[in-house]
Amino acid sequence: MRAPPSAALLVAVAASLAAPLPAAAQVRGVELRTPRAFGYFQGDLVQVQAEIRTDPGFSLQRPSLPKPGPVAYWLDLKEVRAEEGWAGDGSTVIRLHLTYQDFYVALDARTLEVPGFPVTVESAGSNGSTTAVAQVPAWKIGVSPLREVQPERRDDPAEYLRPDGRAPRLDPQPALASAGIFLGLAVLALLLLAYDRAWWIFRRRRGRPFALALKALRRARRRSEGEALYRDALLALHRGLDETDGRRVLADDLPDFLARHPGFRPQESGLATFFTASRLAFFGRDTAGASQRLPLPEVEGLLRRLGAVERSA
Repeated sequence: MRAPPSAALLVAVAASLAAPLPAAAQVRGVELRTPRAFGYFQGDLVQVQAEIRTDPGFSLQRPSLPKPGPVAYWLDLKEVRAEEGWAGDGSTVIRLHLTYQDFYVALDARTLEVPGFPVTVESAGSNGSTTAVAQVPAWKIGVSPLREVQPERRDDPAEYLRPDGRAPRLDPQPALASAGIFLGLAVLALLLLAYDRAWWIFRRRRGRPFALALKALRRARRRSEGEALYRDALLALHRGLDETDGRRVLADDLPDFLARHPGFRPQESGLATFFTASRLAFFGRDTAGASQRLPLPEVEGLLRRLGAVERSA
């Protein structure tokens, strides 16, 4: 039996209304926010934030986001960033941060429309997944020309030019005075370092014989090697001891030397080994045995330690 026309009409209307209801319930709203809607020039970056609110449990399908690239002949989409969060009522909040670049060459101030785009959201559950489409609406921006199309006519073309801006005159004297002060401090620091290291004019002053002995050993490295270099190192250390004490210092004089110069007492064992090695090298003619007892690096290390003591004295 055929249903009455009024009943069929009611069924059709109910069916047509039921189809969009899930999407309407799932996407609660879309809101656009821009720093400003006017005053853009050719090449400017245009920022916009689209905030999409959905029912709880929905998330963004990122492949549905627009891809960076040309949107219109005058507009490019440069960057798309998406953030997802939750509102106080439990609904999902999706924020899209969009960066466009305007290439429109405006001859006058006018309003242009930025196209909208759809975004898909999805809710996955035990009974399958539900999707809905949120439509980001089109919006408008105001663009302005970079210059006048037809400026006021002038007889002299030079009148179209603008004078250069005046820069403030700077007084160089404070900077020169500061530079002179810092230069003087640098020279003073260099002189103090030269005095500490016995460089240049301070090279021959009294009180740094071990520093001079170390320099003599470095010079000896350039002209000799092997046993000859080892004997030069021992002689350099002997000269440092002699000049420090103002007399010849032999192995038997070591206790008296340390009594007159107590700052060197921590190096007593090293000096005793040195005198033993020196006796083997110069009197026993056993340079190889001496270098085994006190190798050349240890001779140089002893010189360095003695030099550090005399610098701190």
